[in-house]
Amino acid sequence: MPNTPSTKNRGIFLLPNLLTTAGLFSGFFAIVASMNNQFESAAIAIFVAMVFDGLDGRVARMTNTESDFGAEYDSMADIVSFGMAPALVMYNWALSDLGKFGWLAAFIFVAGGALRLARFNTNLGTSDKRYFQGLAIPSAAAIVSGLVWVGTKYQVDPNSISYLAAILTICAGLLMVSNFRYHSFKDVDWRGRVSFVVILIIVLAFVVVATEPSLVLFSIFFLYALSGPILTIRSVNRLELKHVVGDTDEECEAAKNADKREVEAKEAAKTVQKDDKKETSE
Repeated sequence: MPNTPSTKNRGIFLLPNLLTTAGLFSGFFAIVASMNNQFESAAIAIFVAMVFDGLDGRVARMTNTESDFGAEYDSMADIVSFGMAPALVMYNWALSDLGKFGWLAAFIFVAGGALRLARFNTNLGTSDKRYFQGLAIPSAAAIVSGLVWVGTKYQVDPNSISYLAAILTICAGLLMVSNFRYHSFKDVDWRGRVSFVVILIIVLAFVVVATEPSLVLFSIFFLYALSGPILTIRSVNRLELKHVVGDTDEECEAAKNADKREVEAKEAAKTVQKDDKKETSE
């Protein structure tokens, strides 16, 4: 049987989707570990999922194995690893005794993560690559799971900080659906040459992280979460509601252009149908 273009394109690329599956497994393991009161392992598993999430897209681009399936699969894995997993780990650790307020706080985080991913996927072609609109879901997951990791590492009684944990979880969820601008670091040239001093700084950074990984990583992502509001406030003359939440001017303009193109496409299709009917009748 000859290989047609349709048969050649069947199947999925193994390597990037294997990394995505590894990230999904890490997120699922975090949920199971938290159910067995292994909260430190659960928190670490979420950070491991972040590593796989950072690798799968880059590997796909480097090996020219990007695909629509991979993009959709990555989003589905992200909502489990960075949406459901951190929320359930936090709930099992500190929020379960708060009753309705506890599980609602966890749900706000999950809903914020799902909305963040949906907005990111729909704005992929129109957004500024240098910035994220809203806190990225892996960073939000790092804050929530980082608090669990720090609390478990230093034997903090979760009941003593349950309301603080709930507020942090809610804030992380709301920051994901905000309009605050966060540096994406996608404009960094990772293939370019750097000086010896830069390599030395990177080595020292790894040493600092290795000394107290839970506290250092939580502090880094917590400060990154604060950088969004600070960057947004400094970049505008007057802070308005649209800078915090809601549709931005760029999104409204993109939506109008999309609607216009859709109307034009429908009119063009109707014109083609009319021409075909005329030719058939003749």
